[in-house]
Amino acid sequence: MLSSIHPLGERARSNRWATTITAFALGSLVGGLALTAVASQVGVLVGFRVASPWVLIPLAVAAIADLIGIPVTSPHRQVNERWIGTYRGWVYGFGFGIQLGIGFATYVVTWTLPGLVATLVLAGQPGLGLAAGVAFGLGRAVPLVAAGWIDRPERLNRFHMKVADLGRIARFVNAAAVVVVAGLAMGTS
Repeated sequence: MLSSIHPLGERARSNRWATTITAFALGSLVGGLALTAVASQVGVLVGFRVASPWVLIPLAVAAIADLIGIPVTSPHRQVNERWIGTYRGWVYGFGFGIQLGIGFATYVVTWTLPGLVATLVLAGQPGLGLAAGVAFGLGRAVPLVAAGWIDRPERLNRFHMKVADLGRIARFVNAAAVVVVAGLAMGTS
């Protein structure tokens, strides 16, 4: 999908990239909020409200698993790219965004997602779920926003090479994001 939604591709399909990416960002925000709201509410319904240090265990385990490279077992499902040739940009943008915002609707590549959900369930705090949903949902749109300068085929090739080169760094950035979420959890408990 990252190779398909950029200004060059949207222009070739007679779509506006800004419309498609805005719909994607809104969809990923809705999906992220849905995921974290459900996780937080499960914690509330079950009566969880684990104290700060203990609520962070799932995130710590997730960060360690990601850093040492333990693969996540998940279905190998991506968004249906046939939507791109069938629907308008805002339709597939929003649909892809929701699926990626929910996280578990597509291929899961990091332990952070199940770690975040477990943390939110244990915390049982809807406010934390709201903050995490906004951050997670909008974070899913960042790669597509980063592709905003692709207006020629050679830029698309360069972009994909840079993304491949940044894979290792992304693992550490992800771990840093986990630390930020953990800090939020400690501050609200």
